Amino acid sequence: MDDEDRAMLTRVADYQWGRGAAGALFDDGDPEVTHTSSGRPRQVLADEGRLVTYATDGRFTLGVAGGRRLHDGLSDGRYSVVVGDESEPFVREERNVFAKFVSAADPAIRPGDEVVVTHERGEVLAVGRAELSGEGMGDFETGMAVFVRDGAEESA
Repeated sequence: MDDEDRAMLTRVADYQWGRGAAGALFDDGDPEVTHTSSGRPRQVLADEGRLVTYATDGRFTLGVAGGRRLHDGLSDGRYSVVVGDESEPFVREERNVFAKFVSAADPAIRPGDEVVVTHERGEVLAVGRAELSGEGMGDFETGMAVFVRDGAEESA
């Protein structure tokens, strides 16, 4: 990743997920950045997979590898939604998370935010887009909480 890409992608990550997010996402190794035909950054890839995609709206969408890095690097639980055993197999299969199965969520989450879905034991299950606020996920008994984009395969 060249210095110009790193500076721009760092600003976006720290804006989107808070200070320290860029370090968590991009500081391990030297991620590869793909570009559009116009030269705009498109995807950030690492050995373990896609970290993020820089969408046309100027925000990132997370890949599972990026979700793992973000979860590990931001130990305060920012942008995390926690589910239990009942939801785990479905979330891994890229099925959406429903509010009644959410056991905890970062109260700072707003609808539309990119979030990491984790199991109560701390393992990353998926990444996706929040459909409810973090507080709403805990309060509501019905409705979709997270639109799951990518599910994580079970680790051996």
